[in-house]
Amino acid sequence: MADRSAGDGRKAGTVTGAESTAEIGRRVLKLRTERGFTQRMLAEPAYTAAYVSTLEAGKVRPSEAALRHLAERLGVSYEELTTGRSPHDATRLRAALTDARRALATGSAEDAAGLFAEVRDEAERLGFAEERASALLGLGDCALETGDLTVARDHFEAVERLLSGEPLPRRVPAIRGRAVAHLLAGELRYSCYLLESAIDELNASGLHDPYALLLLYTAAIAPYMDMGAHARAVRAAELALALAPSVDDPGLIARMHRGVARTLIAEGRTAEADASLAKAQELYEQLRIHTDLAHCHWMRGYVHAQDGNLERAERELRTARDMLASKRAALFTVQVEVELADVLRRRGRTAEAEALLLPLLAHSPAAGTAPAPGGTDTAAAPGGTNTTPAPSGTDTTAAPSGTDTTAAPSGTNTTPAPSGTNTTPAPSGTNTTPAPSGTNTTPAPGGTDTAAYEAGLTADRGAVHAGGAHRLLGLIADERGDAEAAEEHYCAALSLLERTGAAGDLADLCRLLGDLLRREGRLEAAMDAYRTGLGHRAAPGTTTLGPAPAEPPM
Repeated sequence: MADRSAGDGRKAGTVTGAESTAEIGRRVLKLRTERGFTQRMLAEPAYTAAYVSTLEAGKVRPSEAALRHLAERLGVSYEELTTGRSPHDATRLRAALTDARRALATGSAEDAAGLFAEVRDEAERLGFAEERASALLGLGDCALETGDLTVARDHFEAVERLLSGEPLPRRVPAIRGRAVAHLLAGELRYSCYLLESAIDELNASGLHDPYALLLLYTAAIAPYMDMGAHARAVRAAELALALAPSVDDPGLIARMHRGVARTLIAEGRTAEADASLAKAQELYEQLRIHTDLAHCHWMRGYVHAQDGNLERAERELRTARDMLASKRAALFTVQVEVELADVLRRRGRTAEAEALLLPLLAHSPAAGTAPAPGGTDTAAAPGGTNTTPAPSGTDTTAAPSGTDTTAAPSGTNTTPAPSGTNTTPAPSGTNTTPAPSGTNTTPAPGGTDTAAYEAGLTADRGAVHAGGAHRLLGLIADERGDAEAAEEHYCAALSLLERTGAAGDLADLCRLLGDLLRREGRLEAAMDAYRTGLGHRAAPGTTTLGPAPAEPPM
């Protein structure tokens, strides 16, 4: 996908402007002197030495006929003379990009990043903008997989700068990558803003590129679902399905099926969701894209958990975890651990669940003071229902929710900053201590790559799943009668989830806290928690999402 969207945008052999004329003149001079030709030897029989001299000085724009004559005399191709691009070098770099992409799909992201970096440096040396942009996109994808979100954003921003003068469709893969990085960092509003702005610009300018639009609509499903904008997510899935027949990219089609499955899960259509995931899985197996295949197992585990088939859910999640750990996909691995811990807790294996969760938060700083109740899909649902965040990390992340927060009130800011700070006070009487101290720092569970635990889950790295882990630990503590630890974990979850803007199921998490406070006899604090939860439930327009983006003509 990177290769089709990155490049210098010029037709081979096109001479544009004084700068290109001067570049060609310098190139002719260099090639002529390397070959020991005089200006007369190069010019004859069709041109004069004076013409070659003027051309080499950059004072005349050569015609196509003149360029073809000179290229033949110099023993280079017309494209190489006009653009400086050697067909041999271009072919070599594209083959290296293919090798790097294959390494990312089947091996570790660190190894692939080394290959992409070599292509980037060589392309920069040769002045090949297209191959350089493709390599930078690859480096961004590698950083997403390893969980180095700041590094990923830097690479994607570098692509956007490199292609700043190109049509928007060429920059869309980088915009999508940057939006995913912000999503994984918990900056849901800004992720939506990036994607919707690009969609609006494409449609307003008449650039209805099916590939670019499908990439954007597919990417938008995840943050929509996290923010509770279910209707908008469904519409994005419908538009993606309508665009799919116009796109010949099996990897993107598979990603779309994963996104569609997210909306189907939210509607309780688990059989259809599983069928959509089966289509994606088949494509990923054919393409040998191991990370995305692991994400399919991850989501199918979530589907089985929703259906109450916990044995199958555990099997799929363990498969996903092992695949991701073997690829050293650190952030995704720890996110799967949260999903797996929820299934284990529901199967009555709370000690195993706690052993999985505690190391994930061991490297995370305390979550700060307790916020007003708020969060994402981390709430307790009716018995037997999976309540952890849904599969995360790509275009199909985080759990479905049922509250549509599509339309923001008039005047709502639609250009949010990448991160937010919770400024709402906690319910009176609520414990405002940080996340539980003395967190277990035991090694990662046996069989799991310990590299996945080097950074763990934090407020800036997998915040939604960090909140989910605290919620699960709160439930476990509550079930064993440790009200103080349960409250601390619930408050830590609220602090993490509030800053993400993930409004989907904050009300249920507020209910958990309110129920706990009520049982403790702290009725005023419990009422504050319930009121806050009702506020999130009753005000679906409180996200920063403005009007839905314009739709393309279908």
